[in-house]
Amino acid sequence: MILERYIYREILEKLLWILGLLLLILTSNRFVGFLADAAEGDLPGELVFQLLSMKMLATIPKLLPIALFISVTLALSRLAQDRELTIFSGSGLALAFQSKTVTKFALVYSIVVVISSFVVGPWAENGVSGLKSKAEQDADISGIGAGQFREYNEGDRIVYVESMSNDGEIMENVFLQVRQQKDLGVLRSSSANYQFSDRTGSRYIAFQNGDRYVGQPGNLDYQITKYRTYAVLIEQNDEAKTVLKLEGVPSLSLFGSSNPQHKAEWQWRLSYVFATLLLPLLAVALNGLSFRETRYVPLFIAIMVYFIYSNLLGISKTLIKRDELSPLIGMWWVHILLAITIVGIMKYPRLRHWRRRNVRQQLLSAQR
Repeated sequence: MILERYIYREILEKLLWILGLLLLILTSNRFVGFLADAAEGDLPGELVFQLLSMKMLATIPKLLPIALFISVTLALSRLAQDRELTIFSGSGLALAFQSKTVTKFALVYSIVVVISSFVVGPWAENGVSGLKSKAEQDADISGIGAGQFREYNEGDRIVYVESMSNDGEIMENVFLQVRQQKDLGVLRSSSANYQFSDRTGSRYIAFQNGDRYVGQPGNLDYQITKYRTYAVLIEQNDEAKTVLKLEGVPSLSLFGSSNPQHKAEWQWRLSYVFATLLLPLLAVALNGLSFRETRYVPLFIAIMVYFIYSNLLGISKTLIKRDELSPLIGMWWVHILLAITIVGIMKYPRLRHWRRRNVRQQLLSAQR
């Protein structure tokens, strides 16, 4: 239908520039942060753009529903201000036509949301975690320089390297001081290199062909050990890092899981789809109210409602993760509440008209 295609084009135009604007803002913000990390030596320069692209892919599922919501609100507000919706109504194409047209667009759009939320988003989050682990490992090697001391574990381990190999992978003439309660251990080695455990996320320094001295400063009862290879734990990864990040858990692993955190994450990803279908209808309902003189009033109200809706979803997610809210209630009540709100807003003009008509009839009856 010509009018449907006209509305689709209006929504799509605004959707593209809103998505572009949101991505530009977030990309710029992330890019500045990654550049700062690279300047401090915490992030290798060659990983900046890889990490940035993965982070944007992981963020897209969060942007898609709100971008559609704003685009539908702006498109309908523009049509209402130019009296085009009034012409539609005069042609018999009232609120039901707008709702049907927007719902069709949202259904097609929701396919992209499902793919990004359940497939691309978790994959990208895993990619971000992998790149950050690689960045931390590379930063350890690139962050230490010849003739410099470097501290680990709040000063319990101190490393000094006399020189580095040409490729920067091997440390030559290495000194390590390890503090263990009252004892002080000193290792000296002709060469050493960093090692990283993919399973635990912990970091080690593997020393080759050196001596180890252990004892208390001031005493003469030192233990001296010669070794061919000796690995020392430099930094042990905490449990939060060794466990797969919740946002990166594959969707198939979440489905049917009895873990409250998995249930919360599954409903959270599903909420993007529900938001994609419900929020455009909310935009239609708000546009049906009498805001034709001020174009951006529906947008302001829409954003306020969205923040309330988003915060309620976040609270529900937290309660489910803590096992303080049954997954049967979960986030469903928030979607149902929004659906009831949409229906109430759509019915409000008709109810107001019905009320005015009754009041008018009562006045006429009283005058007679």
